[in-house]
Amino acid sequence: MGSYHQCVGRTLIIVGLVMVAFGIVVTFGDKLPIKLGRLPGDIRIEGKNGSFYFPVATCLLLSVLLSALMWLFGKR
Repeated sequence: MGSYHQCVGRTLIIVGLVMVAFGIVVTFGDKLPIKLGRLPGDIRIEGKNGSFYFPVATCLLLSVLLSALMWLFGKR
């Protein structure tokens, strides 16, 4: 049973650290050199009655970063 509890404990610690990191990015996002959500390649269409926004470049950048992190920390 000790192995199960260690695994769950580590997972909770990692999830907590990710949430703290995300909170810091959201809090200080305006001061970052890269403005997530406003990168070249993000699609924004504004009309008279509404708007459409799809952050293509932001999604690609986050996907590459998260894939690299998973690759680095996934190796055992």
